[in-house]
Amino acid sequence: MNNPLRVGLLGAGRIGRVHAANIAAHPECALAAVSDAAPQAAQQLADQHGAAVAATDAIIADPAIDAVLIATPTDTHADLVEQAVGANKAVMCEKPIDLDLQRARDCLQAVADPDAVMLAFNRRFDPDYRHLKERFDAGEIGRGYMLTLTAYDPEPPPIPYLASCGGLFRDMTIHDFDVAQWIFGEAPVSVSATGGCIADPAVGEAGDMDTAVSVLRFRDGRFALIRNCRKVVYGHDQRIELVGEKGALHAGNVLESTVQTWGERGLARAKPEHFFLQRYANAYRLEWHAFVKALKAGQPMPVTLRDGVSALAIAEAATRSAQTGK
Repeated sequence: MNNPLRVGLLGAGRIGRVHAANIAAHPECALAAVSDAAPQAAQQLADQHGAAVAATDAIIADPAIDAVLIATPTDTHADLVEQAVGANKAVMCEKPIDLDLQRARDCLQAVADPDAVMLAFNRRFDPDYRHLKERFDAGEIGRGYMLTLTAYDPEPPPIPYLASCGGLFRDMTIHDFDVAQWIFGEAPVSVSATGGCIADPAVGEAGDMDTAVSVLRFRDGRFALIRNCRKVVYGHDQRIELVGEKGALHAGNVLESTVQTWGERGLARAKPEHFFLQRYANAYRLEWHAFVKALKAGQPMPVTLRDGVSALAIAEAATRSAQTGK
């Protein structure tokens, strides 16, 4: 692939803007076209990166475009994946594939090579998470048996978003479900979850929960404990701990600054980065680089459509568990 990879971006919202910057900054890529249901948003983003504005169908049909990145509303993902694959485009799609598990499974069956479609689970590309995974795989703590993932947001999403995102497990915890199956190398065999609306009454009024705990149990007895909250006052709290037979591995928060104050009253340090766009900025960049690298090498994508269906199935199980107590 000597010429730049020409990329069409479907969706010019918050995540689309992040992806646009990473595509444009990649030395082997060119952002060729942008589409969005809001023409002004598409035009603004296209102008910023020297791209054209085009309709989604036109981008998918354009033989001069090599790849598409799907960052549209979730209920469009599965259809767009199928259309883009049918047009021989390389595809990266934001999570989840769909809010409905059966629709996601149908998409998996409809795509001839699911390993050629990448799901955008950016935490797999966070340097600290990857370093922990590499050290675990190298046998540093022996057999790992208890994984704890903490993921707290500083504030809930806008209420209109909450009403359409499919609930906390499909929207927020799905990242942690994917990390757990990635770390342990397999999907769990059982899921239990509980949660409620404790931190912000407006979240409950929108039909969602803001605080939850999930336990995933794997076939050999290992388990993962996942803690989520949509509202804590001090920033975007993201931690991971893996306990094993020879010790434990930890990855902590990325802080707003490394400067600390030391005094007679104690030590003070900066808060965690405020939100996921800051915390995972590097992960989003590395995620795109991994997509391009796999595509150029003709290798399976590092996170596939199968992984996306599996994470959604876990989210569906957690939702049912929290609703039924089973």
